[in-house]
Amino acid sequence: MTIDPETICVVTNPGSGRNSKDGAAIDRAMAAFGPKATLRRWRKGDDLDAFVRQAVEDGFSTIVAAGGDGTVMGVAHALMGSDATLGVLPLGTFNYFARGLGLPQEPEAAARAILAGQRQRISVGTVNGQLFLNNASIGIYPTILQAREGVYAKWGRSRLAAYWTVLSTILRFQRPQAIMLTADGERVAVKSPLVFVARSAYQLERFGLQGARAISDDQFAVFLVHGGSRWGLMKLALRLALRRLQQDRDVDVLYCRDLVIETRKRTPRVAFDGEKMRMRAPLRFRIESQALNIICPAPQDRVKV
Repeated sequence: MTIDPETICVVTNPGSGRNSKDGAAIDRAMAAFGPKATLRRWRKGDDLDAFVRQAVEDGFSTIVAAGGDGTVMGVAHALMGSDATLGVLPLGTFNYFARGLGLPQEPEAAARAILAGQRQRISVGTVNGQLFLNNASIGIYPTILQAREGVYAKWGRSRLAAYWTVLSTILRFQRPQAIMLTADGERVAVKSPLVFVARSAYQLERFGLQGARAISDDQFAVFLVHGGSRWGLMKLALRLALRRLQQDRDVDVLYCRDLVIETRKRTPRVAFDGEKMRMRAPLRFRIESQALNIICPAPQDRVKV
C-alpha cells in the first residue's frame, strides 16, 4: 500500500454522474479505502474551493475527487499550486481524465488503484486562471452544455441524452463567429463555430484526432472547426463519431503554450471539462508547468478503457 488511508479525504458530489444513479457506488469505494479514510459530501452551489481547502487545512494530504470530470476539475482547481495530492474516483458519465490515467472504472478497483498508486506532478491548462484538465472551448459546444442541463433535468444523465443535445443544438445553429487568435505571439483572424483547446491526449486518441504528442510536450492542441451551416456541422459531428475527421478538410490545428482569444462578445460563454461559465474577453490560455500533484495507478493496475 503506497497511500496512507488516514491521509485521504474523499470529496463526493451526490448529484454527479454515477453518484446520482448508484448511491451504493461511493459506499463500495469507501469500503475498499478502509475505515481510516474520510468521506465528505458537498453539493453543487457550495464553494468547492473553500470546501477542499478546508480539508487540506484539517490535515488531509490526499484529496480524492469522487464524481465526473467537472467534479475532478473543481477539486484540482482548488489544489493547484499546493503540496496536496489529487486522487480520482471515476463516478461520472464520461470520466475522460480518469480514463486517460488508466484508472479502473469500477469503484472498488479504482479505490484499490489509488491506494497502491504513485504520486506524480503534472502541468495543467488554465483559461483566465480557471484550471481545466481535458479541454476548454468557445462557440457551439458551450451552447450544447447549456441545452444539456435542461435535458438532464427532465430525462436524467445518460450518454444518449448528451448526444441528443448535440443534434438539437446544431439544428438551431445560426452562423460562425469572428475570432482573433494570438498563439505564442502569432496573430490570426478566423471565423469558426467552435474553437476547441485540448489538453487530454486520451480524448484526442479516442476520437481519432491528432495532437497527443503536443500535449505530452506540455502544449495545447487547438482545433479551429470549419463549417458555416447546420448541414456542415451535422457532417462534422458524424465524421467525429466515426473517427473520420480530417485536418484541413474539417478542422485546422495549431499547437502553442500561450493562447489569447479575442471575440466580439465582452463575456463569451466558455466550456471547460463539462462545466461552463461566462468569462471576460480576451480569454487567456496558459500552460501552468508542474502545477498539480496527482495519483497515477501503478503499471499493474492500469487498464485501457
